[in-house]
Amino acid sequence: MDLEHARRIAVEAALAAGSMLRESVPGAAVARPKGASGDVVTDLDLAAEKLIIERVRAAFPAHRIVAEESGVHAGSDPGPPAGRPGDDPAGGGWTWLVDPLDGTNNVAIGLPAYVVGLALCAGSRPVVGVVHEPVSGHTWSAVRDAGASGPAGRLTGPPRRDLPHGPVLGWTQGHGVSRRDRAARSLRMTMEVRARRVLQLWAPLLCWAMLARGDIDGMIGYHAEGLDLPAGALIAREAGVEIRGFDGRPFEASAEGPPEDRSFVAAPPALVGDLLDLVAEARRLAPALPPV
Repeated sequence: MDLEHARRIAVEAALAAGSMLRESVPGAAVARPKGASGDVVTDLDLAAEKLIIERVRAAFPAHRIVAEESGVHAGSDPGPPAGRPGDDPAGGGWTWLVDPLDGTNNVAIGLPAYVVGLALCAGSRPVVGVVHEPVSGHTWSAVRDAGASGPAGRLTGPPRRDLPHGPVLGWTQGHGVSRRDRAARSLRMTMEVRARRVLQLWAPLLCWAMLARGDIDGMIGYHAEGLDLPAGALIAREAGVEIRGFDGRPFEASAEGPPEDRSFVAAPPALVGDLLDLVAEARRLAPALPPV
């Protein structure tokens, strides 16, 4: 499996979908409810997803594809052979994760903050990640253990910044997190106290790209959605960002498993300890919060 070739195919698919979205978004995004969590879907999501799936399927007909709107598209790949670059140690084969329009809620209210995201996973482990921002035309991509790149070339790590008034932090949570969830409420409250700014963009992949390029200082996720996690986390990791679970252990971004396994802090190494302290403080405060 040539992972650099897979990256190029993913970039081309994301650019094609992004071009279609950029030309169609103004006045064309009529949102419909999706599920009971307040999420929405538009015809643009479906059209972009169809385009991406067609391109990925043409290049990799044996690979499995999991798409945000249409679900699982089975492939015939039994898994890569042992002992070669990009191997899947779990023997689960190759899977593409497709988020054709991350930020649909933003598009629905006329806010131009959305991206296209793709990841290729060997088993459950992301090995290629691509995030494309149609509005700016910028693209970020990564191959596992081979680095990440952006519009200006290779990403060499978020710059060191003085933070006299606290960091700028991104926040993401899964659609299934209840407003009554004390842990989530406590985390947001503690972030507001400790951070200079807290961003909730409704487009986690865009937040990951901002972290990878150093526009924000850190990110905290609580029961994050699985489909749009691996691509962004891989790009950030390959750009020098450290990602830890709430228990402080290294965090492997996977679309599989229960949502409670997808809680994390992400930041340059010098800031990770502070974010873990923030999480610990929020956990101590959570039981005392009044019900809502």
